[in-house]
Amino acid sequence: MHKLSRLFTALIASSALSSAALLPMSPAYAAAPMVHTQVPGYYRLMVGSIEVTALFDGAMQLDKGLLQHADEKTLNRSLDRLFVGNPKMNTAVNAYLINTGKHLVLVDAGAAGLFGPTLGNLLQNMKAAGYQPEQVDRIIITHLHADHVGGINDAQGKPVFPQADVYVSKAENDFWLSKEIAAGAPKETQPFFKMAQDSAAPYQASGHWKTLAGDGTGEIVPGIQAVNASGHTPGHRVYVVESQGQKLFITGDLLHAHAIQFAHPEVAIQFDTDQKKAIATRREILKRVASEKSLMAGAHLPFPGIGHVTPEGKDSYRWVPVEFTPLPSATPAAQ
Repeated sequence: MHKLSRLFTALIASSALSSAALLPMSPAYAAAPMVHTQVPGYYRLMVGSIEVTALFDGAMQLDKGLLQHADEKTLNRSLDRLFVGNPKMNTAVNAYLINTGKHLVLVDAGAAGLFGPTLGNLLQNMKAAGYQPEQVDRIIITHLHADHVGGINDAQGKPVFPQADVYVSKAENDFWLSKEIAAGAPKETQPFFKMAQDSAAPYQASGHWKTLAGDGTGEIVPGIQAVNASGHTPGHRVYVVESQGQKLFITGDLLHAHAIQFAHPEVAIQFDTDQKKAIATRREILKRVASEKSLMAGAHLPFPGIGHVTPEGKDSYRWVPVEFTPLPSATPAAQ
């Protein structure tokens, strides 16, 4: 009897499966079309009482041949170990929006359309993050390469941030905005001078172009300090956000190739104005960030470009990116 019962159950199940196979697929179970879009490029975290929002401008491909002072074997091993493209390295372009509660400060502004169609997404990502460009009252530029300053204007050369004063160090200003230095520069670098000068011009005309006071270090607004980080360019600056015992170092172009330059800070890039100084600055800042166990953000680190740096051997470091987490004040979603 039990055998017949089991046989009956098996036959019923088999019949149901066979019938289901003969039925036409319900529209509810048809394959959904692919969406082919990414989420908005912003990530938010708190540094003490200060809100910092990472903004993704886009990505570009850098050739590993631009890197200096490293042999081919070291480059290949480093890139392969972290699954980074070889010879074309995918390289993010990030900016950071700082809300101190009294000031809304943008650190760098992306490239707009100056470096091709894969960049220029900062403005739409800022709006997706809940901010409008008219709310920004200060823009502090790490240095005047076009992928950091180009986004302050639109395609017609008009200011995107009409209420903002734009600040750079005097050393940076006096180098890139000098007609005389530009005229004497190698032909291949002259477009970089022109892009910097074109970016600055509308803000100069309106009186909104400023240089950082004194030697370009010290407090910009309460909670944000400028630190000398020259080498990549003559007036390159790192900006330190500090609140309630927490710190975030926004490091601009301290590094370009995360898969290589954390482990090998001695590796430079052709874009460095002074490679020897750039290497020394990188070593100094990485050592400081690691010893203080502070957060670090980078313009060309994988988005959102924020994490910690931990020592790994002599003069070598490892990048530990942040995890995606809700803000402390966020209300948990209803279950």
